Amino acid sequence: MMQKPQNVKGMRDHLPQAMLLRQYIINTLTGVFERHGFEPLATPVAEYAETLEGKLGDDEKLIYRFEDHGGRKLALRYDQTVPLARVVAQYAGQLALPWRRYAIGPSYRGERPARGRYREFWQADVDIVGSDSPLADAEIVLVLTDALAALGFPAFTTLINHRQVLGGIARASGLDDIAASAVYRAIDKLDKIGTDGVREELLCSGVTDAAATRILEMVLLEGQAESVLAELGHRLQGDERALAALANLRAIVSHLEAMGVSSERYALAPRLARGLSYYTGAVFETISSHWPEGSLLGGGRYDELIGLFAHRQVPTVGLAFGIDRLHDVMEELGLGPRLQTTAQVFVTIFGSEQIAASLQLTQELRSAGLNVITALDANAGLGKQFKEADRKGIRYVLVQGPNDLARDEVVLKDLGSGEQRSVPRAEVATTLRALVETTRR
Repeated sequence: MMQKPQNVKGMRDHLPQAMLLRQYIINTLTGVFERHGFEPLATPVAEYAETLEGKLGDDEKLIYRFEDHGGRKLALRYDQTVPLARVVAQYAGQLALPWRRYAIGPSYRGERPARGRYREFWQADVDIVGSDSPLADAEIVLVLTDALAALGFPAFTTLINHRQVLGGIARASGLDDIAASAVYRAIDKLDKIGTDGVREELLCSGVTDAAATRILEMVLLEGQAESVLAELGHRLQGDERALAALANLRAIVSHLEAMGVSSERYALAPRLARGLSYYTGAVFETISSHWPEGSLLGGGRYDELIGLFAHRQVPTVGLAFGIDRLHDVMEELGLGPRLQTTAQVFVTIFGSEQIAASLQLTQELRSAGLNVITALDANAGLGKQFKEADRKGIRYVLVQGPNDLARDEVVLKDLGSGEQRSVPRAEVATTLRALVETTRR
């Protein structure tokens, strides 16, 4: 017996109302990306397994692997970043660097589903390939700031750190670079397990109590960007790599100021680790008080990943917007349009003799740029047709009875306000466009 119809756990169906908000998010992000000069890229959802393997650190266990009919070992795309690295290496002669690229599509991870986390999820990535300038890092932060503002987010903060700052903190606490990886993993869990939990993990990984205290003192530093940078510079004196990282962060902050990004929109956060192992420099993560379950998005600089494929270093910085997470937050906060349908106008059929007139009116309105549907049952009464329009969430309904046709008029009813009036046939399209535009605002 066939089991009850159901989707795979951790993967969702998106019904029309949800899809309309998702499309709004994607269209808004695409508009912001392209205003900043980013170009679109699409890659297959499946890659050779070896393309993804060895690039993701502890998260590699979440890769969906399978064999195709030819016995080839394949894997579903884990994110958009590793496929980008392959593309840059594969098409090196066709890409003019620096290259600003964006990609939007699904990825797959075999993790435990939770609020805002799914096994099939959509991401919108932006990356600048081929530049090691802190201007590129700042531009990525600017793009995410403009994008979230365009989506209507009322409050958000982008946390900024540098992998070598974390490395310097570990080294200043007496740890070598190998032991520092345990520090990254522990600090990355700070928001989930708290300060005591991080201390316990550090102690379990062999870090002394005194070293754990020094680490926590530094990673928990907060305040104005310059004061955080100054304090870290004092504590990390003599560590050339850490001081170079602080200089890099200072340059990024300076560029953000010149770009007009408000200091309220970002903060230096030594606690920010980012879990993926391919990050090499500045890292970013955006949080909001309206979404306590985790970050809205994240990214950073990964100057060595493309080199694994291209056999030469190609400096790159980028970030990923989680479309599913943005959708869930916006739905909860009531952000974006609350559309139920793509249709803006419903044209009724008064009776069988008026079918041709209704169809002609429909096509004229579509040619004028309006989204229009008609009734499909000429024998259904007007009351039933009005109910259909209302049930679908269509606000504007048109009627052409014999008398209206004789006067070359159309009756326009606004189901939102209940107002009804006759409009000259020649003015219907103009009137509706104005009404629809007003409704959008």
